[in-house]
Amino acid sequence: MRMNTGYGREGDYDHFVVNEEMPLLDFLLANVNQSRTKIKATLQGRGIKVNGKTVTQFDFMLQPKMKVAVSKTKRNQQSFKSRYVKIVYEDKWIIVVEKNIGILSMAAGHSSLNVKSVLDDYFHKSRQKCTAHVVHRLDRDTSGLMVYAKDLQTEQILEHNWHQIVYDRRYVAILSGEMEQDEGTIQNWLKDNKAYVTYSSPFDNGGKLAISHFHVLSRTTEHSLVEFQLETGRKNQIRVHAADMGHPVCGDSKYGNGDDPIHRLCLHAWLLCFTHPVTGEPMEFETPIPTSFKQLFR
Repeated sequence: MRMNTGYGREGDYDHFVVNEEMPLLDFLLANVNQSRTKIKATLQGRGIKVNGKTVTQFDFMLQPKMKVAVSKTKRNQQSFKSRYVKIVYEDKWIIVVEKNIGILSMAAGHSSLNVKSVLDDYFHKSRQKCTAHVVHRLDRDTSGLMVYAKDLQTEQILEHNWHQIVYDRRYVAILSGEMEQDEGTIQNWLKDNKAYVTYSSPFDNGGKLAISHFHVLSRTTEHSLVEFQLETGRKNQIRVHAADMGHPVCGDSKYGNGDDPIHRLCLHAWLLCFTHPVTGEPMEFETPIPTSFKQLFR
């Protein structure tokens, strides 16, 4: 299904159909009457769509029969620059971003740096009449993929049907120590105490049931690189479950043991798959495991 990015009318684009497999930049150089520098600027400015989805990677591999749309207007090449937020995908209903560490998902208290206000500023500057609506959160020091709705109606659909809409959500973490098991599931009930610290119970304590599946990707005698797939998305779920296993997330000042090899909370939301709340199309996004994580396991 064709999806618009909310950047302009169909007439604002030149349209092409791909005949043979080739990298996107090569195709654009062959078909668009512009210099390499200008084409790269259009890519970076989010002015190229492939099958309706904005693509910014110049080495994206095109397949026969794919449709490429190239923006003709300058305002579509509005660069979005933020050291904390990277736009991964956008249409007129949703925006998917990769969040860096050190920024909240939404405002808390006065003048706090948060993704919502960064996106609202971007929408304002690109003359989009919308605001970012929060549908889920990542902790300030967790990096990775998030989706925001661009209108109240879409936000309601996502919020009320979140567990039906999101069909795969995975994180990667560096845990302290060498994990004994290769994979497994941890299930218990999580509840906050009066100091807002989440603690777990093996039986129903009036808290919320939390289920995490884990799989070890790599290990040394000091650390383990572990993928977590969430069946439920509770506050601090992975951090509490990792601590419960005796292998807390590295760099976790709340539930950790002081092990802080790369001077950050070692938790990254790398995969997010959901059914589009309006079009019903499957949307699948992934980001690479942070380089600093991988370096510990070389």
